[in-house]
Amino acid sequence: MSPRLSGDKVTWVGGPRQPGMAAWGPAAAAPLLRGIRGLPLLHHVHRMFASQTEGELKVTQILKENFPRATSIKVTDISGGCGAMYEIQIESEDFKEKRTVQQHQMVNQALKEEIKGMHGLRIFTSVPKH
Repeated sequence: MSPRLSGDKVTWVGGPRQPGMAAWGPAAAAPLLRGIRGLPLLHHVHRMFASQTEGELKVTQILKENFPRATSIKVTDISGGCGAMYEIQIESEDFKEKRTVQQHQMVNQALKEEIKGMHGLRIFTSVPKH
């Protein structure tokens, strides 16, 4: 009997859980605690505390050069470290009085060469609040 995750419920395959049977053991929980590409979630927790990847540093540097007035730039590799997808959060006066689509176009333009090698990009832009 093994647990299966369906939406927000865990069901037991192979019949109901018997009285006295542990609801979770390491072997039963392991299939449900897999992250991207089957890596355990602990890999991703560890990654949150690690230094930036080479790709993150490169993208951050390009954004700093293109948005010198930025008060905050955060680049996160959300592809598990392979550099295929990034999340970018950038706060800059350069975005003032521009619509969101225009702000995102500015970021895309700054990263046009790097984007060619990416599968996806999440962009969050904002103007500093004074």
